[in-house]
Amino acid sequence: MSDDHLTEKSFAGLNLPEPLLRGVQQAGFVHCTPIQAEALPLALEGLDVAGQAQTGTGKTAAFLLAAFNYLLIHPAPDRKPTQPRAIMLAPTRELAVQIHKDAEVLGQYTGFKLGLVFGGTGYDTQRKMLEEGVDVLIGTPGRIIDYFKQHIFDLHAVQVMVLDEADRMFDLGFIKDIRFLLRRMPPPAKRLSMLFSATLSYRVTELAYEHMNNPQFVRIEPDKRTVDGVTQLLYHTAIEEKLPLLVHLLQHRDPTRSLVFTNTKDMAENIAATLKGNGLNAAVLSGDVPQTSRLRILLDFTEGRLPVLVATDVAARGLHIPDVSHVFNYDLPQNAEDYVHRIGRTARAGASGDAVSFACERFVFSLPEIEDYIGHKLPTAPVTPEMVPKLAPPAKREYHPRHGAERGRGGRPERGRGRGRERGDRRPERERPREAEVRPQEAARRPERPAEAPSSTPAASKPVPSSKRLIRPGPRRTGGDKPVIG
Repeated sequence: MSDDHLTEKSFAGLNLPEPLLRGVQQAGFVHCTPIQAEALPLALEGLDVAGQAQTGTGKTAAFLLAAFNYLLIHPAPDRKPTQPRAIMLAPTRELAVQIHKDAEVLGQYTGFKLGLVFGGTGYDTQRKMLEEGVDVLIGTPGRIIDYFKQHIFDLHAVQVMVLDEADRMFDLGFIKDIRFLLRRMPPPAKRLSMLFSATLSYRVTELAYEHMNNPQFVRIEPDKRTVDGVTQLLYHTAIEEKLPLLVHLLQHRDPTRSLVFTNTKDMAENIAATLKGNGLNAAVLSGDVPQTSRLRILLDFTEGRLPVLVATDVAARGLHIPDVSHVFNYDLPQNAEDYVHRIGRTARAGASGDAVSFACERFVFSLPEIEDYIGHKLPTAPVTPEMVPKLAPPAKREYHPRHGAERGRGGRPERGRGRGRERGDRRPERERPREAEVRPQEAARRPERPAEAPSSTPAASKPVPSSKRLIRPGPRRTGGDKPVIG
């Protein structure tokens, strides 16, 4: 691994408190990355920071150290246990888990109690943990708001607010949830706020000015959109050739740890089943996989027990998985920025890696935008006949039902299921089939009703008690006319 991505500024020269410095040493950090060297001194002085840096450059360690430092030098003796002192928001569950994991290492000697909250699993366990109280709350907006509205905790004592991957929050539609939480915290002048993002777009900048106290903008602009350690290659291939080509490359390149990205969940399942049927151990990471299974799959992949992970863009950002040797874009992403984030899963922290992309007739239209964004043409290689072998049938696909817990505390039934016809046919009478036509045999077996004797008093002339008079809505009128009473 190279140290070219580091600066000359050392963590020892930042005057960190002794508990934090021990955590930094335990993590093996010596010198700062560019974003850490620029953002940490400002945040350690108590200034709000909005930082932009390339993926995999150490943004998580920057805001964790700044947050822990602020909490250590600003004690809160009058705070209740159910009032977190710091809140860190992430757009995805996997990123929240990653932040919590790094926080456990860097803050292990601070004595702060960390809390992790995200959807899909552990509802009652997380609720009990919040009721007992935490110092630092890390999680996704939806589940945090769920507990907040139940008054499990409040945000009156928040001293540090961190918003990670802010641009992704906009992309996933979480911005209303973020504003909901920010407006219930102490005002910006009474807390330390940090915002980090891969891009500081106009929307992200507007959010920073609205909810931060005179934020200091730190932009680490790379010379290239992609790091030099990534070797990129493109194959122009037909749709039916993509699966055989992927199997061939995985079998002959001998990748130690490979990520295969696709644009749809169904295709991810199909790819994994085909790889398994051809002797390659693979698993799927997508939004349809239950959260407990997602965490287990990520752990197996990170620790080397799973060589191939097939994923949608849920794994394209924020996750730090060491030693990913190959990234395969089975489908070219339709957004140029997503291409950079995908291949950024390899060649992290100065390492090297390979990024192989397939351009088929369905997704090749995004290729010009990708090449314009990264500033160069992707080198291409020919697809020869021996690279498209005949494949064995795919293995039986695993079915991952979406549990009710995926939505929080119990799922919401699908619309239109189990309703309507159970309560009677609601169609107009003129559209209903006659019963004798629908069930002629039953109608024939029914005894005929005796004819009722005619009444001597016409129905129209019968007196109607005043207590049983009905208000019949008349024809629609304008001007506020009253309905006719009959």
